Amino acid sequence: MGVNSITLVGRAGRDPEVRYFESGSVVANLTLAVNRRSRDDEPDWFNLEIWGKQAQVAADYVRKGALVGIIGSFKLDRWTDRASGEERTKPVIRVDRLELLGSKRDAEAVMGGGAPSEEEVPF
Repeated sequence: MGVNSITLVGRAGRDPEVRYFESGSVVANLTLAVNRRSRDDEPDWFNLEIWGKQAQVAADYVRKGALVGIIGSFKLDRWTDRASGEERTKPVIRVDRLELLGSKRDAEAVMGGGAPSEEEVPF
């Protein structure tokens, strides 16, 4: 038996890209920047895939720079590149739980009420 569970807290690298399907399903994709312990290090970047009600929450409330927490699992997307015919892979975190973090002031700054300070955004 194995365990495939990932917990991350970081800032959205971009607004979610949201797709709606005829079946009624919804998916949101975005990136998450997670700082390392040292402020001198570059952040680690993760590709997130969120489905269902959590995807709609992301679409409605997450914007670039927003502080979020996620619990999910690792998966490896595989496809064949049409141009080269080579097999490609991309690591993705499939999000099971999305938590909106930060203060109301942070959310207002991200939503356009003012710019967050440099200490608040890792990029």
